[in-house]
Amino acid sequence: MINQPIGALLIQNELKIVLRRSLTILDTPAEGYVARVICIANQKGGVGKTTTSVNLSASLAHRGRKVLLVDLDPQGNASSGLGLKKHEYQEANIYHVLIGEKTIADIRLPTSQERLTVAPATPDLVGAEIELVDAQRREYRLREAIAAVASEYDYVLIDCPPSLGLLTLNALAAANTFLVPLQCEYYALEGLSQLLTTAGLVKKNINPELRIEGILLTMFAASNNLSHQVVSEIQTHFGDKVFKAIIPRNVRLSEAPSHGQSIIAYEPKSVGALKYLELADELDKRVFADIQPPVFSEGPNA
Repeated sequence: MINQPIGALLIQNELKIVLRRSLTILDTPAEGYVARVICIANQKGGVGKTTTSVNLSASLAHRGRKVLLVDLDPQGNASSGLGLKKHEYQEANIYHVLIGEKTIADIRLPTSQERLTVAPATPDLVGAEIELVDAQRREYRLREAIAAVASEYDYVLIDCPPSLGLLTLNALAAANTFLVPLQCEYYALEGLSQLLTTAGLVKKNINPELRIEGILLTMFAASNNLSHQVVSEIQTHFGDKVFKAIIPRNVRLSEAPSHGQSIIAYEPKSVGALKYLELADELDKRVFADIQPPVFSEGPNA
């Protein structure tokens, strides 16, 4: 185990690299879509991308916002994690949108969470990266598809795969902003560095409005010294770009997908649910500072 002084030094050195690669994408205002389009990205797997995509979407819907969740991961875990059955969308999913056969309006499905719909994914999505290699405007396919329905939503969230391939490129090209789940471990910083480099290139060459929405610290373990070091250093270096809400390791968060439910529906009083509701509140106040969502009183499962 890394002791505290050496661990802190390693984190600081890695952060110097990260910061050099982030200067062009932190502060430029985002404009464009009617909805706020946010891609949730980190090419490092196991950092909480899908967990965040599902539970932040559900939490925003619980606040009264209309949300479209685009599942852009061939594993399709965001789709199944909200209770959708594969037979419902085997012939109409986001793959068919990217290859131009269908629109998002054709393939989106409602969930048990009111105001939350999903554009589902299947493993066929792997084929899209190959089929689109020689296609014109291949990196804009998702952007154009979302633009057709953006006026119907307050938020469009995109769950990205754990890679920086064509699918993630489409997500970054479509988004106003990107949100980075960052596991509270040292090696997670290496992924952040590479992602910021890629986002900077996308901003320069494809989507000049792209900027970072924020860094979300996930899988925080209060008993782990390194978790505390990562939190302290990231907050020091990135300031208000780091969400105040920190997502802890939580058994209920791990259980919810197996029941086809968000944490808001599965265990609304758990610490995981409370932290995602806190995140949704924080994000919503950033995005709609002067526009308050409608108030609902049906309870967390509404």
